[in-house]
Amino acid sequence: MSKKVLCFGEVLWDTFEDGKQVGGAPLNVARHLIQQGANAIMVSRVGVDEPGNELLSVLTENNLDLTLIQQDKHLPTCEVTVELDAGGHATYIIPQPVSWDNIQPTDELLQNIEQAEAIVFGSLACREVETRTTLLNLLSEYTIPMRIFDVNLRAPHFEQDTIETLAALCNVIKMNEDEAHMLIHGSAPVREKMVEFHKKFHTQTICVTRGENGAIIWHDEEFYEHPGFRVDVVDTVGAGDSFLATLIAGLLTGQPIPFTLEKACKVGGFVASQRGANPTYPGYLQS
Repeated sequence: MSKKVLCFGEVLWDTFEDGKQVGGAPLNVARHLIQQGANAIMVSRVGVDEPGNELLSVLTENNLDLTLIQQDKHLPTCEVTVELDAGGHATYIIPQPVSWDNIQPTDELLQNIEQAEAIVFGSLACREVETRTTLLNLLSEYTIPMRIFDVNLRAPHFEQDTIETLAALCNVIKMNEDEAHMLIHGSAPVREKMVEFHKKFHTQTICVTRGENGAIIWHDEEFYEHPGFRVDVVDTVGAGDSFLATLIAGLLTGQPIPFTLEKACKVGGFVASQRGANPTYPGYLQS
């Protein structure tokens, strides 16, 4: 698969009690897309500092295209504190402002956006005006066939108005159950809320993930559901990102939705059973 996918937003260091790892939801999506054969390119910004140099070095070693990762002389590379509970579920302490709050519409970015089959973006990178403006202009001014919004709410780094603006500009959206209930008020079951979301935003593909209980997809006015796979969870960091990458790969290559959904749940479960966001998974999960 040679489809060009731009993954827009945060790159950072996830700092755990026992060390640090390169992270950021769109970066994790990019790395998993590469594992599955896509031409994924990260659009972000790091500081001109030692953490930024280390981050770029790691990405180079992992064969990630750095063409669209900008450098900022004033704002630092982001270093996030990750806290895991007894079940391996993560919470994040995210500093502000950092370098990826200042992504600029460079000539290189504008040239690549014209060639992209898809763009993936989330809510976190839109917390500051500079990056938010760059993204909204890309989505409004360029014809990108597939626009994927990974809601990925990180309190307190989002505003309802921004979420709704991004939702109106996408044709694929992924959120978890908590995010679905936050975005669509009321006590209706999640399926009914997905239909209401479609009526409001006219989104072609809506995916709600349910952790260990799998996921539901609404695609072209039909529901598809998978119960998920039971695994021994080590940590959940990156599991949702690997799920999304698998979903995107399936949509880009025209795979049947039931097959794509099952594979996405399988990949997400495998990642949750491993340490860190970007384990290399077996060949049968890559193809």
